[in-house]
Amino acid sequence: MKKIGLVHMDGKLPNLALMQIAAYHKALGDDVEHWTGPLFPYDKVYASKIFGFTDCYDLPDYVIRGGTGFAWDSKLPEEMNSANYNQAWFLYPDYKNHIGFSERGCRLSCEFCVVPQKDGKPRVNLSIRELLSNPKGEDRLVLLDDDFLGHPDCLDVFSELADRKIKVCFSQGLNIRTITETQANALAKVKFFNLQFKYPQVTFAWDIFKDKKLIERGFKRCIDVGIKPWQMQFFVLIGFNSTPEEDRERVETLKSWEVDPFVMAYDKSDYYQNAFQRWVNHRAIFHSVPFEEYKPAYTKRKSMTE
Repeated sequence: MKKIGLVHMDGKLPNLALMQIAAYHKALGDDVEHWTGPLFPYDKVYASKIFGFTDCYDLPDYVIRGGTGFAWDSKLPEEMNSANYNQAWFLYPDYKNHIGFSERGCRLSCEFCVVPQKDGKPRVNLSIRELLSNPKGEDRLVLLDDDFLGHPDCLDVFSELADRKIKVCFSQGLNIRTITETQANALAKVKFFNLQFKYPQVTFAWDIFKDKKLIERGFKRCIDVGIKPWQMQFFVLIGFNSTPEEDRERVETLKSWEVDPFVMAYDKSDYYQNAFQRWVNHRAIFHSVPFEEYKPAYTKRKSMTE
């Protein structure tokens, strides 16, 4: 029996790749646990990193690294990739939601995203029944699908979620640019929630400024089927191919629609992007303080902490 250590480097959700590694080694009879550091003996240590922008603390050379945070084309060996992560819930004993992908891949080819290169076009991954695997999950499901509306059986999955009365979080957002009237109607029948499952919320995205007409069309389709503005959140990517003026117009437009913008900076080390993200994402400040007044205060506060 070997002793295996696993390093969850970033992200607040259970790491499915680490769970697959754990399930694989458990099936071999190995002892698997979260890595407790280089002072303790392990036969193998695996580290998984999801995001490229998160801190990468020093790891010993013997640690096996994987995940898009290290390399966009990083993949598990086939013997691990085929392991059933449902057998490794012992890694996250306090997590109380079901989680996983009902589909993998994406129809689009956005320059800022590696999903199409890594996972290809949308394809069925797991059924809803297979996703409801966490012993503590109850009726809450976090879907990690990057392009749920591109799911080959999207409407059937919507129907099953509604019939089972499952509370679902579409954590990566839904593509409102392509949402059809039929899909919007199906979405309205689902019990969608935010990531913490505290209130009804569905997330979309407005990443490209020129998509405004498509965004408006999709927004109207959702409103027409009864989804309320306060139930919507929009991811807003800044710093990739937009100007500050275009960033401001997008968030102010969303504000006028009475929906919540959530800014995501492409380069978190950039002063403007960092400040704009903090301004918008602090709801109380965004609704009461103009950005022109917030910037100087942010600069002063930042300099005092450096």
